[in-house]
Amino acid sequence: MSRAAIVVNPVKTDAAALRDALEEAERRHGWEDTLWLETTEDDPGTGQTREALEQGVDVIIAAGGDGTVRTVAEELRATDTPLALLPAGTGNLLARNLDLTLDDVEHALDTAFDGDDRPIDVGVAELREGERTEQRVFLVMAGLGIDAQMIAATDDDLKAKAGWLAYAKAIGAVLRDKNELRLRYQLDGGRAQSMHAHTVLVGNCGSLPANILLLPEAAVDDGVLDIVVLRPEGFVGWLRILVKVFWENGVLRRTSAGRRLTGAGREVRAMNYLKGRELVVTLHRPEDVELDGDLFGRVSALRIRVDPGALRVRVSANRVNLTHFHPVSLSEEVGGRTPGSRTPPPP
Repeated sequence: MSRAAIVVNPVKTDAAALRDALEEAERRHGWEDTLWLETTEDDPGTGQTREALEQGVDVIIAAGGDGTVRTVAEELRATDTPLALLPAGTGNLLARNLDLTLDDVEHALDTAFDGDDRPIDVGVAELREGERTEQRVFLVMAGLGIDAQMIAATDDDLKAKAGWLAYAKAIGAVLRDKNELRLRYQLDGGRAQSMHAHTVLVGNCGSLPANILLLPEAAVDDGVLDIVVLRPEGFVGWLRILVKVFWENGVLRRTSAGRRLTGAGREVRAMNYLKGRELVVTLHRPEDVELDGDLFGRVSALRIRVDPGALRVRVSANRVNLTHFHPVSLSEEVGGRTPGSRTPPPP
């Protein structure tokens, strides 16, 4: 008989209801009792996942938010044990990008016990500050600048009550800060370039909550990372970014007719896209960095690379047959050009 383990964030889940649902799913599928492992403030999932691997379980379910999923995936990377998702957080970004169930526990458990495995890419970030160097993974996005500052400024109590909308208050405070990132970057071993920017985001996936398609060409299994650099100049620059993200990316670009109508894919000076397998960034001064919505302190340099197909994720059978999980095929020409690496204009 097969056996699962579940790594549970007790703050994010109703433990009693989840245990009942697990017992019913085990009976439906003929599985043994699931190994129940709860995260703690000191250990958000690392030790629990290692224990599950030592027990030789057939699948490990992450029941929690993006942080729980990221921590479990960090241990499962490059193993044969698949990760199943039982979303219970604010963003649930990986589940959204894989089009998995967000609010149906029974369906999520059926997928965990009887779904198919899908290899996806993993982002690997080497973070450096002074003599300190650590390596972490991310599944959705890594961010510097306003993105990380917004997370740092978000009130945790308000986030627990209002969910994703809690970030709106933090955005206002962060945008009053005129500080910009000053950095040098090198993409795929190319020529090092200098840049001023407000935000640098490196994505393994492209979609965010509220129908925000930030990285329209990002695919979770294409073997490359998609990068966006935000560097608006005043109100007009921010307005162009909003139009690009919410209207062109979020509405028009989802259909071929809309892409032809707008010439989707045209560059906006305030918002530049890049694509590659490795990005090395050196900062003028230490800055906050976030991975999948969690802060990892300040860094003075980082190296981000893609580890293709390094994680197996359990998905519904009707999803595994898709070539790539993203809204626009990489082989499709967009706006008269084929997507690829692009270098932003000089700052």
